[in-house]
Amino acid sequence: MIKLFKKNKPDIQEEWNSKGANYAKEINEMVEFGEKNGWENWKGKEPEDKREHLADEVIHQLKQANLEKNVANFRANFPPSHAPIISFLEKQSQSIEQLHFIDEQKIVFLTGTAYQKRQAYLLNNDQTLELDKNINAIGKSKRNNIFAIATESKISTFKGWEGKLISEFTLNEIAKLGITELIPFNDGNKLLVVTSEGIYLVSQNEEKLIHPLNEENEEDWSPNIDMENATLSNDNTYIVVGDQCYDHRILDSNGNTLGNIGPQSSYPHFCLFSNDDSQLITNSCHFYNGVTIGIDSDKFNGVNIEAYSESEYYKIIDEEMRIYAGLATRNYYILGDAYGNIKAIDKNGNKIWRHFLGSTISGMTISDDQKILWVGSSSGILHKLILSKGHRDKHTIGNGNHYEEFRLLIWKNEPQIWKW
Repeated sequence: MIKLFKKNKPDIQEEWNSKGANYAKEINEMVEFGEKNGWENWKGKEPEDKREHLADEVIHQLKQANLEKNVANFRANFPPSHAPIISFLEKQSQSIEQLHFIDEQKIVFLTGTAYQKRQAYLLNNDQTLELDKNINAIGKSKRNNIFAIATESKISTFKGWEGKLISEFTLNEIAKLGITELIPFNDGNKLLVVTSEGIYLVSQNEEKLIHPLNEENEEDWSPNIDMENATLSNDNTYIVVGDQCYDHRILDSNGNTLGNIGPQSSYPHFCLFSNDDSQLITNSCHFYNGVTIGIDSDKFNGVNIEAYSESEYYKIIDEEMRIYAGLATRNYYILGDAYGNIKAIDKNGNKIWRHFLGSTISGMTISDDQKILWVGSSSGILHKLILSKGHRDKHTIGNGNHYEEFRLLIWKNEPQIWKW
């Protein structure tokens, strides 16, 4: 490390840029070859990013640039990369979750998982504002711009961010549970609440456990689950629920089972409807990989897809990703995986584009015009991407032609949020 600080700034900058550009070029060439010719035919070595020894000084200069309000110049000299700063991420990272678009350049998001003390933030362009420390979860409806805000014993729904109050739900059984995901219905009068102690349909009258179900009436049964996941159709006609040990089930809006979807990999992990509700995709995982299938909406009622079996009721959408977060645009899904990739895939499984960010994707949201994508990761980094604007530098990994306007390092035990 002493040797590093004897280098002058131009030397560090030159090494960072030449090695970074070469690494990105080699990775992009390798991935393109594997996709076109099959990975079994790749005979070359996997490229290595050999810049870790520069990380301390680069991060030091990044922080100094923030303090001096000179980030734009620093960003031009040191394009961001993931691999060299892994040692920082291992110590200071935290999950960026529950991202929701508000309007223009404004979003809301939380740091921390359902098991941790969270902090909510408002991001307006590149300025962050800490919100009420009592906020435990934030959700947004699929349509009609309804926001839900959860505190320790209450969930409130609003028409728009900071808009008119619609309803308040006083929590009882689920008051102490960490909320993995919160989805208000389009009218703000019901909630889908996802926790590791079960998935609930919440109304003014009840907190109805809809997954898992104690169908055998076992005395020692518990709703404790892992990899809990659920979604609502955009028109709120259907609910889908699943977890590590129970298949995905399609429910009606009152929580009654309509169909069953067995995993085509090991464990049910993620679900999402297409933008027009014509298709449901479900993802199941095995370690860092997975399989995603698509089921057309006209097959929902009575469907029973067996695990690990071919069926005319579904089509393969993807056979690589363990999906942690995703959204549906008008033309395709954008899905984020365990390896730090985001990929655009259409309803027929056609790969539109891919973009690499580095750590497991933990949340994302998109502007209403679908031109700006915000992506959070478990590394404690929030990325703002301008889609299809063109690559900003030669360090970009992926073929999506996207421009990263900035990334925020929202790390634990740091005096501020660092912009890069």
